[in-house]
Amino acid sequence: MTNADDPSRADEGERADAAADRPAEVDAAAGTTAGEFGRQFAAAAEKSGLGALARDEKLSGRDLLTAVGGVRGILEALLPGLVFLIVYSGLTSFAGQDPQAALVPALAASVGLAVVFTVARLVTKGQPTQAIAGLIGVLASAALALWSGDARDNYVIGFYTNAAYALALTVSLFVGWPAIGLIVGFLMGDGVAWKQDKRKYRAAQFLTLVWIGLFVARLAVQLPLYLVNNVEALGATRLLMGVPLYALVLVFSWLVARAVYPSPARSGE
Repeated sequence: MTNADDPSRADEGERADAAADRPAEVDAAAGTTAGEFGRQFAAAAEKSGLGALARDEKLSGRDLLTAVGGVRGILEALLPGLVFLIVYSGLTSFAGQDPQAALVPALAASVGLAVVFTVARLVTKGQPTQAIAGLIGVLASAALALWSGDARDNYVIGFYTNAAYALALTVSLFVGWPAIGLIVGFLMGDGVAWKQDKRKYRAAQFLTLVWIGLFVARLAVQLPLYLVNNVEALGATRLLMGVPLYALVLVFSWLVARAVYPSPARSGE
């Protein structure tokens, strides 16, 4: 008796075929989702200047500066936090003010500067996205600190942000689509083909681990300072481990990417 004569066996055969095809279908669906994710991130990275940096044969200081936001972007990222730290430390350490009394003027100075940067972007018809995002972050952090009356809570949102990035990158590793590989692949015009190249795939895994290390390192250094209520040290390390550390990891990522994506001239193509 054949499967065609026995409906139950035919059904079993169909289920077995469906089960065999399912992993391929799931992998294809995951690849489509990952590809769309990488495409969107690569588009955002291209706008930030990372595309030019990724394709440069030599590391250009100008492209690196553009990739980290340019001079204005760096000032927008650093100055509100620096002003908060200076005003708060000055009022508590030198003027002898109560920490809660010093909190309001310090936050006002920080938020005021972020507002100035945002207005300047709008007036000059520059790209306001970064300044607006920075302003929202400063406002949310200030609101939290004012609500709790604790200056160290001005840095709490940063903990959640770093933890979220670290978690997202870790998940991308576990599902077999390292996020940094997706971004670099689309920036280099490779799409998702890098996943079939063992060398590129390992490089993608390694770089994703490096970026996870960046976010975890921030948490490992700054959380203990938060717990012991050392606002000054917390603010200083937040600044040092912000744009400067980001730029350092970016340069390292460029070096690795150029090693696995050699230029046509050097690869002999």
